[in-house]
Amino acid sequence: MLALRQSLYLPLDDLLYITKQYINAEVSRSGLARLLKREGMSRLEDVIPKADGETIQAKKTFNDYEPGFPQMPDETSRRYLFVAIDRATRWVFLHIYHDMSDTSSIDFLRRLKDASPIKISKVLTDNGSQFTDRFTAKDKKPTGRHVFDKVCAGMGIEHRLAPPRHPQTNGMVERFNGHINELLQQTCFDSQFELETTLLNYLKLYNHHIPQRAIGSITPIQALKEWQAKKPDLFVKRVYEQTGLDI
Repeated sequence: MLALRQSLYLPLDDLLYITKQYINAEVSRSGLARLLKREGMSRLEDVIPKADGETIQAKKTFNDYEPGFPQMPDETSRRYLFVAIDRATRWVFLHIYHDMSDTSSIDFLRRLKDASPIKISKVLTDNGSQFTDRFTAKDKKPTGRHVFDKVCAGMGIEHRLAPPRHPQTNGMVERFNGHINELLQQTCFDSQFELETTLLNYLKLYNHHIPQRAIGSITPIQALKEWQAKKPDLFVKRVYEQTGLDI
């Protein structure tokens, strides 16, 4: 367990899942947390090697993350990650774009609708100009005439906006973005293809294999399957669960 923490820099819940699956099915989250604390590994910052003279940066808050990915050697500009999370099941969908325009937001919404097994009735976004005209309107109120609003309406989706300067309203997305940020810091990529492949692999792992405490220590896909069994009318397609890793 300690070797996995040191070599893969796994967060506590991810490390707990791997440990229960392949090392000791009886291990508890609290017991694992105590072990990491005793060995001086309770924080990832204490595990990730630092170069001589390098200091540990303060933990970032929601507003501190810069938009866009680090530029890859084969790229001429930064790219941007769009992320959607279902509140009830923690199911995640993501896609990478070269800009944060309303064209990208509309394309993302359409891709999300095609990929989601859930019938999408409401979408909550931040107040970026790719989603709303709230801050360009005279009275600083959304007009509902933004192209993203119109596409939502055409799909029968209610578009809601988070309160300005309250990123915690979209806290689940912000926390997931934090996980992605850690992943980017821990890995050296030589190309945009490597970056995209790593992100998509992590997305599959997150949705299919990593239990989430907030939904009863099951995976997002398992949560989707439970909801589909209880309320099939909420779904537009069957939910499939990928097989687990080889033991």
